[in-house]
Amino acid sequence: MRKQRIKARFATKTGNKRSGGAARKKQKYSGRKKGTKAYVLIAPVTVDEAAQEKGKPVRDDRETVHRIGENAHGPLLSVIIPAMNEQRTIAAVVHECLRICRDAEVLVIVNGSTDATASEAKRAGARVIQYAEALGHDGGRRAGAAAARGQILLFTDADIKVPAEHLAPFVQAVLKGVDVALNDYNGPVTRNPVHPVVEAKHMLNSLLCRSDLGGASMTAVPHAISRRALEIIETSSLEIPPLAHAKAIVGGLRVQAVHHVPVGRLNAVRSKKRSKADLLSQLVQQDHLEAIRWITDTRGARGGFPDLQRVRSLTI
Repeated sequence: MRKQRIKARFATKTGNKRSGGAARKKQKYSGRKKGTKAYVLIAPVTVDEAAQEKGKPVRDDRETVHRIGENAHGPLLSVIIPAMNEQRTIAAVVHECLRICRDAEVLVIVNGSTDATASEAKRAGARVIQYAEALGHDGGRRAGAAAARGQILLFTDADIKVPAEHLAPFVQAVLKGVDVALNDYNGPVTRNPVHPVVEAKHMLNSLLCRSDLGGASMTAVPHAISRRALEIIETSSLEIPPLAHAKAIVGGLRVQAVHHVPVGRLNAVRSKKRSKADLLSQLVQQDHLEAIRWITDTRGARGGFPDLQRVRSLTI
């Protein structure tokens, strides 16, 4: 198995006892903190090699294995990053994505930008796909997936620097047979009232008989999907993440929440800048309604749930 030693840093416990006040202080979500050590970041090139490394027989009971890494014409991993006017953060985001594994391409879908996002991304080592006009919310995901060559597609945002150590688990989950590897993020469920987008994510999972997922959703980043999942979900559905999420589950794909990244806290600054109308939240809610409509169109008017002993014809 190919390995790549990377000088990454992550928090570790020290032998010194911290004072009670210091221990309660929140630390920034960063790859560089006090009390660090070298970290070997490994992304197996193939599922076969990953299984052999552990001394276990290769899984052949699912198509999910689907010969990941044997595509001679493309990389193992494609990281897709939609970006609009993100020149301040894009280079750092690209650098972290390039650290995930050696056999990877990073695609930055620059759309509607009026700043130096494209040049900064290219300088950082990304493959830039540029559109003069804005593609709309999540339109960059669709465009990036259509251009991606990798066997695994990892989606993240241009304004959130997530350390490579917290991106790699999504890739590794797909290598182990997961089709859709979700961020294990439920949202601020303890707030009163609960944000309507958080409610919508939980509700959709409940309707899909996947309450175990909580609020985990393809709406949130980071998340990764296999090439097989892309074929079943269809590229066009990616710009409506709740619809893609519903298609994945109804299509029988292996969908799991695999790793927690607190994107709500990481993106708190941008959240505070939103207007009172919060048009983005309204858009996401409408996306969930579109997913529900697809479920009822596919499974029937009751979404696959029974009507028990009701004889509706007799009550007319």
